[in-house]
Amino acid sequence: MEIEVRRIGPELAGAAAEVLAEAFDGYPWTAWTVAADRHRERLAGLFAATISAVGLRYGDVWAALDGGGRPRAVAVWLRPDRPVPDQVWAEVTERGAELAGERYPALVAAEAACAPLRSPEPAFLLATVGVCPADQGRGIGGRLLRPGLAEADRTGRPAVLETSSPANVRFYQRLGFAVTGEVAVPDGGPRVWAMRRPAPGV
Repeated sequence: MEIEVRRIGPELAGAAAEVLAEAFDGYPWTAWTVAADRHRERLAGLFAATISAVGLRYGDVWAALDGGGRPRAVAVWLRPDRPVPDQVWAEVTERGAELAGERYPALVAAEAACAPLRSPEPAFLLATVGVCPADQGRGIGGRLLRPGLAEADRTGRPAVLETSSPANVRFYQRLGFAVTGEVAVPDGGPRVWAMRRPAPGV
């Protein structure tokens, strides 16, 4: 399958959210923080909010598109040179509370547990990335992340992320990231790793 990696706009936001919802169905963090009923629908709503309200307006949304122009993988980067206004975050948080359903208290507790992992340094944040399950293991994820990493390098900034998958930790290590901290979410929640890829020459 031929793949083209490029930035996308609002015309593909819905399809991109569906790709992420499929990729994150069963992921430890979302399984813990988002209600099980209508789970895939809830995930799609959460990712749609992230893409439309935050990613497209203040960051970069990249997709790996197949020959028909359909997203097969999606990455959302937030940039240190385009800070997201507090009011926008408040709106996204409100939407997230609605979509998390009965798991919203668990989401709040999980976010509080992870807060110490997050550094205030200016960095490119990989807010989310996902590959359609049928296309995983084919190198698409690595190709998709290269432009965002190159942009971080171009501006001389580090790149950071969080993951709750041990397999993802190994994947990101191959891209130059190193673990900077980890935490176990209370009451049986997932383990979360913070990772950082340094700026060039640092």
